[in-house]
Amino acid sequence: MKKDIEKIDELIKEALTQEEAKFYDDLGEQNIIEKLGSVFKGKTGWLAIIMNLFNLIIFGLLIFCVVQFLNTEITNELIKWGTGIFACLIFMGMIKLFVWMQMDKNDILRELKRLELQISTLSHKKND
Repeated sequence: MKKDIEKIDELIKEALTQEEAKFYDDLGEQNIIEKLGSVFKGKTGWLAIIMNLFNLIIFGLLIFCVVQFLNTEITNELIKWGTGIFACLIFMGMIKLFVWMQMDKNDILRELKRLELQISTLSHKKND
């Protein structure tokens, strides 16, 4: 399967101009670090930065809740601090889920751009 994909990629590159081939290469697969970095770029990069700062604040609150939970023996306070721990974990999970969804969205957009480029190349070939 991988060899078939590589053959298709080579055929596409042969049909493209040098500038289009470079653009096509830039749309290739990214590793996890590059995907994470792309979340902080673009139109909603500011939102990802704010959400990650908020995530750090909630993490600090989580540590505080855990320390308070371990230092008390009163049942009502155990319930309060345990609820705080649970709420912090939920918020942190939701923020991380948002980041992963943005990474997935960027992958889908990259693939759509590759398809657009391929369709454009095929239509130019057909017209020639």
